[in-house]
Amino acid sequence: MRVIPVYQAEGMVLCHDITEIIPGKRKGRAFKKGHVIRKEDIDKLLNIGKENIYVWEVNDKTLHENEAAARFAKAVAGPGVVLAEAAEGKVEIKAGRTGLIKVNIDALDRINDIEQIAIATLHSNQMVTEGKKIAACKIVPLVIGTEKLQRIEQICTDYQPVVMVKQLLPYKVGVVTTGSEIYHGRIKDCFGPVLTEKFEGLGSSVLRQVFVPDDVSEIVKAIHGLLAEGADMIVTTGGMSVDPDDVTPSGIRAAGGLIVTYGAPTLPGAMFMLAYFGIVPVLGLPGCVMYHKSTIFDLVVPRLLAGEVLDRRDITKLGHGGLCLVCEECRYPECGFGKGI
Repeated sequence: MRVIPVYQAEGMVLCHDITEIIPGKRKGRAFKKGHVIRKEDIDKLLNIGKENIYVWEVNDKTLHENEAAARFAKAVAGPGVVLAEAAEGKVEIKAGRTGLIKVNIDALDRINDIEQIAIATLHSNQMVTEGKKIAACKIVPLVIGTEKLQRIEQICTDYQPVVMVKQLLPYKVGVVTTGSEIYHGRIKDCFGPVLTEKFEGLGSSVLRQVFVPDDVSEIVKAIHGLLAEGADMIVTTGGMSVDPDDVTPSGIRAAGGLIVTYGAPTLPGAMFMLAYFGIVPVLGLPGCVMYHKSTIFDLVVPRLLAGEVLDRRDITKLGHGGLCLVCEECRYPECGFGKGI
């Protein structure tokens, strides 16, 4: 910051607000802190009585806050996002489509370790709708050294993309519903309609629902049949507890599935199973998915539909934030469920 004659101020940045007083008419801000002084501003500044002003000088080693914020946001932005116009040293990043937000947390930490800048985001791995604000980049001072922007850009090159929105793929989902009581018509299946609604809400569709008794060989036959029909994902419902007659996990194993996990540190959703037949994920869904609005389904399925291959560590990390409070009015995803640090 330095004091210069107003005649020399063109192209420089004001360090403070300048007030204009017109007796009997108005008193208010004529120029805002951070304003880049133009040639036509000089006469007005002189009329206000400002022959000398405090400025930040912008040169090849410094950037104005708005120019720096725009460059910052462009560096961190990946596919599926749109950038707002820079204002007061800040650029908001919004979802350019409905999908799954992905944030590279390691890159975020490295960027925020640079002084005089800040980037804040929503939690990674949650569904967002088109137009939702998902991040904001902020330059703290009115003028910042270009070397800081170069450091940000190098981090973003190493970790690109830092913030993005993944588009979900339209999967054909095969459903295997186990339970002799449903198979023989003693009770009505309620899981199918719930899954149909959930998957259609995510842009996918149920290929076919197969009902089988509590018999391992019948479960194996149903899974293989749906795979042969071209299912991109298979979901099994019923029989996921540890009771001796709940045989769905045994059926998935017997069908040849590579088990990633049986059990998840989420409530509701602890009795969840994830396996793979090649690249096709097979899920064993516990009964809570049928009657709770937000469960392990909502934390895992969007990631699978985005084409991600999950391992056991992806599931165990859900424990931090994996406790749903089952609020009377569910606000998910605008709550802490599934949002560990």
